[in-house]
Amino acid sequence: MRLPLRLPGSVSARARRRAQRGQAIVLGALSFLVLALMVTLSFNLAHALRQKMGLQQHSDALAYSMAVLEARSLNYYAVSNRGIAASYVAMNSLHAYMAAASVTGEMMRASEKNFKEFERIEYLRCACKGCYEHCLHAREAAQTAADFARAGRSYDKRLRALESSFNAAVRGVDVMVDNLHASQREAHTQTLQAIQDGRSQGLNHLAAETAPDVGALPGAVGGLNANEFNCAVDGMSCRGSVENASPEALARVMTEISNATRSGWPAARKAGGLEGGTRKPKYLHQDFLTELENIAKREYRVTSHEGTAKSVQDKGQVNAGGKQGGNQGTTVAAREEGTIQNTWRYHGLRSSNDYDAEVWSDANGGGHTPGGAHSGSHTFEGVNANALSGCARSGNCFMKFRANPSSDRDWGQPRVYSYLTRPLRVGDPRKAPWELNASARIQLTHGAQGTGSLTLAAQEGVALSKALVYYHRFGANGWREAPNLFSPYWRAKLHPISPDEAVEVLEAAGNTDASRLAKVPGVSL
Repeated sequence: MRLPLRLPGSVSARARRRAQRGQAIVLGALSFLVLALMVTLSFNLAHALRQKMGLQQHSDALAYSMAVLEARSLNYYAVSNRGIAASYVAMNSLHAYMAAASVTGEMMRASEKNFKEFERIEYLRCACKGCYEHCLHAREAAQTAADFARAGRSYDKRLRALESSFNAAVRGVDVMVDNLHASQREAHTQTLQAIQDGRSQGLNHLAAETAPDVGALPGAVGGLNANEFNCAVDGMSCRGSVENASPEALARVMTEISNATRSGWPAARKAGGLEGGTRKPKYLHQDFLTELENIAKREYRVTSHEGTAKSVQDKGQVNAGGKQGGNQGTTVAAREEGTIQNTWRYHGLRSSNDYDAEVWSDANGGGHTPGGAHSGSHTFEGVNANALSGCARSGNCFMKFRANPSSDRDWGQPRVYSYLTRPLRVGDPRKAPWELNASARIQLTHGAQGTGSLTLAAQEGVALSKALVYYHRFGANGWREAPNLFSPYWRAKLHPISPDEAVEVLEAAGNTDASRLAKVPGVSL
């Protein structure tokens, strides 16, 4: 029996097959390791992308929400500014009514002067021989003049009793202006806090609902928001915009608006208010007109009568026309004036005399003519008497929009920025097993090849957003109206951020690497 000979160094086919099966196991194990790493890496990437998208959505929502708070504040300033202007209009009307009431005594005294003139003429005629009837007429004229004088004193007395209520009303309106502005300052302070920390005024609920693990808004970024908001209000401390207007210029704005919005009666009471054969000013009380008519025996007519009330620099300017500058509204004044003509029922004699009454309120306590009707004081601080920064509780200030002529500054409309960070990995393998360990990093050793490492998840994500608070009145031509704080048409929207703005925000947040990247031309933000 022949046995097969096996030469030294030869390998059987079965042995070769066994050796090949061993290589397949090793390669398969390595392939499964790579596949496991790829699956783990995909899980990490998906989680990081989800976290990053949530972070960006929250950053956009925060920027928009802060802009909405600013828009609501600016709309409140507009509505309350109208309230302040209406307060000055009300003060003008108060003075107009007081001047109209004060002129009653002066009209009686003007008629008294007319009848004293008749008395003088009759006494001159009484001196002649056989002119005794003129003496009787003189005594009758003197009695009528005395009746008018007594009536004038009576109306002055009534005015003195009324003036205490008038003084209280003036003080009340002046205090109301201060309170309205104090509420504006409080709204401004609370809005500033919210856009600085990103959590006040209910913004913390936004993070709790959408991204509880998000970082806080950096203080320096909040400082940019606060500066932008302050720059929108003339008189506030601001960097990088136009200078503040002077308190006098601010005062002229509100003065002109309050004067322009007066109703017709306090603004101009002219001959249109006269009616009938005796030309009675129809807004004066009928009891007064009846008494005037009875004393004069129906022989009178008001040949002219007018009145006005307005905010002026000096009470002597109350009848002056409007002008472009110089009226800072330090005084609220009213004047009522006219001419009354009496006809003497004997001999066809006529006499005319002027009458006038003034009421004014200023920092010195105001005044009132005729003096017999005046009592007490009615102080008026003046329109925007102090700088806005020192006008928290007094000074009759208001909020005025500070426009900027540069389109790069969005014409002064405030911008709002959000810069937030968020961890992109869980950091706990028990909750996120795809991260493998707390550091989400693995090390590989491959013989002579050395040691390598692989990070499976980024440590932190960053989101940057911008919103714009803008003014737009409703209607087809709404864009043509310049932004202002007298009409409540402020809105908010997300807005593209320019590279220069991104660099400013990133540097404020301390992210120098990203700020250098933002400076590279053509890099998308």
